[in-house]
Amino acid sequence: MIVLGPGCFISTKELVTELQMLELPINIRLTCYGAHINGEEEYVLEAVKKARELDPNHIFIKTRGFPVGDPRRCRAKRKGAREGFHQLQAEYQLLPHVSYALEHMKRVEVTRPKRVSVDEFKDVMNEVCPENSTNTE
Repeated sequence: MIVLGPGCFISTKELVTELQMLELPINIRLTCYGAHINGEEEYVLEAVKKARELDPNHIFIKTRGFPVGDPRRCRAKRKGAREGFHQLQAEYQLLPHVSYALEHMKRVEVTRPKRVSVDEFKDVMNEVCPENSTNTE
């Protein structure tokens, strides 16, 4: 699945046109949020790479669990919203934040917390749950 985030510089139609001009042996399906593509992995990855180059901070890729038109998930055959649509809808609302982070990257250093010794852990557990004390002294 290729999802065009809010603020993307191209439309879904332009995306599909660009993908079609690659003349790769893949299936391309226009959607309201971008496109579905499927085919052999090497060609799909090439198409994904080219799509991301169009607007790297606003075009997102998500692997779809079932191929386009699969009767187990096809909305036309099942009558109603495709399973997973609500998840995609929720994820779509986060995309402006992801785009902002990509556009304003900052270096962040994370320090790992020191490990707690087994004895320290037992002491804390004995304080929190004295009835389950493992202390045999």
